[in-house]
Amino acid sequence: MPVRTIPKNYRNVTGIAFSTKAVGAAQFESTLERDYLCLLEFSPEVTTFEVQPVRIQWTDNEGKARSYTPDVLVHFQPVLGRKPLLVEVKYRDDVGKNWRVLKPKLKQGVRFARAHGYRFSLVSEIEIRTPYLDNAKFLLPFLARSFPQEIINAVIVGITRQDGTTPAQLVRSLAHDECLQAEYLAATWHLLASGRIGTDMSSYLSMNSPIWGFE
Repeated sequence: MPVRTIPKNYRNVTGIAFSTKAVGAAQFESTLERDYLCLLEFSPEVTTFEVQPVRIQWTDNEGKARSYTPDVLVHFQPVLGRKPLLVEVKYRDDVGKNWRVLKPKLKQGVRFARAHGYRFSLVSEIEIRTPYLDNAKFLLPFLARSFPQEIINAVIVGITRQDGTTPAQLVRSLAHDECLQAEYLAATWHLLASGRIGTDMSSYLSMNSPIWGFE
């Protein structure tokens, strides 16, 4: 559970993100943190994550008591063999402006992570705000949707029968009726979101993106 409740802030966007993976409330205190939580929610490699997971306390060289609360602790699928990841989310500009204050906190974060068998990472908008994020935001709503099995089967068979296709080509090959095409398209997004069919997630997803099957 979070060790700190994020207060309302009239300078930054704060709130609680919807999540099925969060341990406790998925609080965020910036749009960058919100976007990072979106990536965690979408990633099939992530099992759970915890926001504001621990308060690290230490005494500095002047004998003053200090504390630091990292933003997120991420746990991964056991089959991957990855250590939990303790994360600080910061804009690059903020890191540069506040480096003197931030540096000792990050050092304590690294030490804490090593002592507990974690890894520590500083993540910025450079890593977060990529085409993958836009794709994840688009696909996430389709992840929880359910579809008739015959629709799912038709999409998978339609993809495997074609030597390279796109969402636009696929739905046209499956139906002439626009309402049915829309259902097949939504099912295609669902299968992409759940990883049952593939595409290049590092490029912006569109109706003309190459898609392929695994079955």
